[in-house]
Amino acid sequence: MGTGTTGTGAGTGTSREADGAARVAGAGRPAPPLRWAVVLGWLVGLTVLLAVVGFFLGRETRLAPFLVVVPALVAGRGTVRQTAVAAAWTTVVIVAALFDAAEDTAGAAVATVVFALVFNGLSLARVIQRVGDEGEIARLRSAAAALQRQLLRPFPLVTDHLLVHGLYRPVEEDSRVGGDVYEVVASPYGSRVFIADVQGKGLPAISAAFAVLSAFREAAVSEPTLTGVVDALEDAVLRHNSFAAQVGESERFVTALVLGVDSGQEVQAINCGHVAPLLLDGGRAAPVLPGEPCVPLGLDALTPAPRTVEWFGFPSDGTLLLCTDGVTEARDPSGTFYPLEQRAAGWSRIRASEVPTVLYRDLRRHAAGAPTDDTALLVLRRRADAGVV
Repeated sequence: MGTGTTGTGAGTGTSREADGAARVAGAGRPAPPLRWAVVLGWLVGLTVLLAVVGFFLGRETRLAPFLVVVPALVAGRGTVRQTAVAAAWTTVVIVAALFDAAEDTAGAAVATVVFALVFNGLSLARVIQRVGDEGEIARLRSAAAALQRQLLRPFPLVTDHLLVHGLYRPVEEDSRVGGDVYEVVASPYGSRVFIADVQGKGLPAISAAFAVLSAFREAAVSEPTLTGVVDALEDAVLRHNSFAAQVGESERFVTALVLGVDSGQEVQAINCGHVAPLLLDGGRAAPVLPGEPCVPLGLDALTPAPRTVEWFGFPSDGTLLLCTDGVTEARDPSGTFYPLEQRAAGWSRIRASEVPTVLYRDLRRHAAGAPTDDTALLVLRRRADAGVV
């Protein structure tokens, strides 16, 4: 049996996952700043346009003050320096136009200049605020990405017995981490697999997720039995709830599925109120845990029955699909739940590394857009088949 520590991704697979993570991290970021050629083109082009229009309309028509819209436009996407250049340009052009308009009164000229200075000043203030806000957002995204790397490792995950592909999508995109968590650990007792869903959303759910994930990483390598691992997870949730109550936050429960996989043909499982795994094999997809799930983590005191281990077969050519209820409870516009078991039957013959992408694309089509809950899924294959999945 494996005695290593937590597995890491293989070379090319990790690279692909990292590239995918970078693309996701870039989604929703501000557009790149304007190029200087674009800014200068706006300034020269609009100045010439207004001059030509003014020439044909007559000298008494003063269009130069309309140039103040250019700094406002530049402030929307340009830099502070670009906006300052645009403001200086428009001010100079407006003042020059006033000198050419000898018939204008001094009061009108002063009012026009003041108007231009105030409007340009507002444009500068806007771009300074925008650049500052974007910098703060970038720092928050960087911190969120670092937090995600600490909490949830990129796929694929590899142990002595398993090659695990998967996908993770938090419903709150900017947080990068939600209430769904997963982990795969190589221990002296075989490979331990964990997927869980914390009740609720937001920072309190992330806090509870971090607590239970940390407990699993420790218990997976120190507890010889799967029940011992789950007991440690129960204690971690209770401790977290105790602390949450002290600071005025709501207590939470956690649905979780814990598996123990070794070189044998059968897998140990304890299902704590979680979505049951599916075995994809021979063109079929079937649940592998016929019994009723145990109570979720944090609620053990509500039932006298202890959590028990179930066993199921995991053939060498089979694929195990684990997911959270963000998949099974996704609805289409008519309210119909996503038919995971029916859809998964057609995925048993495709590469395991492609299943997460195929599933999530199909899930988005079913939900007519982005799902409304965190989505996590794991696709497990026996390590002996690593070269062909």
